[in-house]
Amino acid sequence: MTTTLISGGTVVSATGRSQADVLIDGERIAAVLAPSSTLLGVDLATSVDTVIDATGKYVIPGAIDAHTHMEMPFGGTFASDTFETGTTAAAWGGTTTIVDFVVQYAGEQPLEQFAKWHEKAAGNCAIDYGFHQILSDVQDSSLSAMDELVGEGVSSFKLFMAYKGVFLSDDGQIVKAMQRAADNGAMIMMHAENGSVIDLLVQQAVGRGDTAPYFHGLTRPWQVEEEATHRAIMLADLTGAPLYVVHVSAKQAAEQIMQARDRGQNVFGETCPQYLYLSLEEQLGAPGFEGAKWVCSTPLRSRAEGHQDHMWRALRTNDLQVVSTDHCPFCMKGQKDMGIGDFSKIPNGIGGVEHRLDLLYQGVVTGQITLERWVELCSTTPARMFGLYGTKGVIAPGADADVVVYDPNGHTSIGVGKTHHMNMDYSAYEGFEIDGHVDTVLSRGTVVVDGGTFLGRAGHGRYVRRGLSQYLL
Repeated sequence: MTTTLISGGTVVSATGRSQADVLIDGERIAAVLAPSSTLLGVDLATSVDTVIDATGKYVIPGAIDAHTHMEMPFGGTFASDTFETGTTAAAWGGTTTIVDFVVQYAGEQPLEQFAKWHEKAAGNCAIDYGFHQILSDVQDSSLSAMDELVGEGVSSFKLFMAYKGVFLSDDGQIVKAMQRAADNGAMIMMHAENGSVIDLLVQQAVGRGDTAPYFHGLTRPWQVEEEATHRAIMLADLTGAPLYVVHVSAKQAAEQIMQARDRGQNVFGETCPQYLYLSLEEQLGAPGFEGAKWVCSTPLRSRAEGHQDHMWRALRTNDLQVVSTDHCPFCMKGQKDMGIGDFSKIPNGIGGVEHRLDLLYQGVVTGQITLERWVELCSTTPARMFGLYGTKGVIAPGADADVVVYDPNGHTSIGVGKTHHMNMDYSAYEGFEIDGHVDTVLSRGTVVVDGGTFLGRAGHGRYVRRGLSQYLL
């Protein structure tokens, strides 16, 4: 097997940092050693097959994006990234594992959809991947499928409180799924918005002629997110199921999660880079139809109301535990433009799987989070939350050799034609400048990105069976 030594760098974990060398044997980490160590009297630098010089750089566990939607069918079209293009872009940005969503629409069988998603991903991924399962039709067959899927390494199930006729589950269906999760140990993930209120507000806005992208945000106000988050928390409390609220954007919803956690409940929250950096006024309110680029749900929130600052604070205090991307990209031409004249027809989604690690590192530069918290949010906690820790999310002997060498003295310019490798005709973060750079990325010991060159291939990535959450109280 090929041996690699990453030497001279600062190894950063969720709990600290130290000067150390990392020895890789084949696909796994063999040892983490003091700099310039010998092993059994042998000079490692001269005995390994490859030496990667990480002097002056950070050596961190590969990032894990626990919320992506490759090739997702939605709104009469499909997310524009395939598993090949999306995982390639992820690798460019230092992400070495994704957890994507198997989609089950009403009337479909979850196990059949699980098989279809395996067919989509197998042989096409540049990095490792796992699956969550969306449940939109919680019948007896869905409940029994949950048990089978846990055995297949799918230990988390997403439900929706919005999108009537597409994904929405009523409270009774949600309770059924939560009861089964409480029995089999699975995590319930929740899209928490009050769908019936949103549908009414959208109908009223379109009826008034308020059809610009800006009104997407106004018809999904923070109150519908807070209410649904509170309701999901209460139902989880009733059933004893662990709850993970996805894409939290409103500070009031984050406060509901904080209060539940303070009571000792197994409730967790995820936010996304768009809710840290982008806003209702600046992006959704862009002139003409430009705001369609940033139509996503939950929507971008008002900067004047302080939602973005609150998200950063919640990340610092662990009131929110994970930053994922909710990567669901659509092109402006031929996809987003389906909503010209009616914002409700704009496909909901933002692409960002390539940029999460960089965008969160800029938060280290500006003092929003610490270096260790950066690693915790982007790698270690996603691994623990979704049953991957030990194999993923850590630089330690026996773990997969998913490693990123990150240069704090480097620079990254985000935008189409710059660091943009996603299958999109625009960038949601066009013009952003990052004071840092992903230099080298290893996936299970194989260098997939180095020196501005992609060295990976479709088919390198493997399906990862996940265990139960390792983050429960």
